[in-house]
Amino acid sequence: MKLPTIIVNFKIYEQAVGDRALALAKIHEKVSNETGASIGIAVTAIDLQKISEAVSIPVFAQHIDPATYGCGTGHVLPALVKEVGAYGTLLNHAECRVEDMILEKSIKMARNLGLFTLVCANTPDKGAELLKFNPDLIAVEPSELIGGEVSVSKADPSIIEKAVNLIGKNRVLVGAGIKTGEDVKIALDLGASGVLLASGVTKAEDPYTVLMDLVSGLK
Repeated sequence: MKLPTIIVNFKIYEQAVGDRALALAKIHEKVSNETGASIGIAVTAIDLQKISEAVSIPVFAQHIDPATYGCGTGHVLPALVKEVGAYGTLLNHAECRVEDMILEKSIKMARNLGLFTLVCANTPDKGAELLKFNPDLIAVEPSELIGGEVSVSKADPSIIEKAVNLIGKNRVLVGAGIKTGEDVKIALDLGASGVLLASGVTKAEDPYTVLMDLVSGLK
């Protein structure tokens, strides 16, 4: 994946599932094509195949389980995620935490399948702990700021600096409350390789305009 990057998690917002998810994905693709910016999206398992087939930007599963074909009702199968065209997977998001043992297995299975792994951590120290599993990128998102009105870039920039120092350059994304190009620029100036966000785009009245502003922070 080209860095710096912007990854937008569609979560399960009403505005970002089903046919609305497809329309929103195409807006992300349009902005990426018009600006040359690296943009990826994370979508529900139900929407994964449809969107992976429809757009050229990286599409991530919001989660996978360390499962193989056979018994495993309800699990998100990594091999099937790969088969339907996903670029990678988001793991250990604040809304879908897993134990380290499960996370390690999921990352290893994803790597063996050629799936890119973006793993979330709620603190820089936890992110540094997860380096031992060798994910492709680690997104540090303070839980108390997720979905809030103030971004991590402005609420506590020292979190970004600490994450970069502990985890290393070209390995860290930051998130929580990111909404503007200024938020993105601050994060990059402090050493991050991009941002992970959700509601700032998915709940916006004009996602195209918001994305264009966010992308301006990559320059």
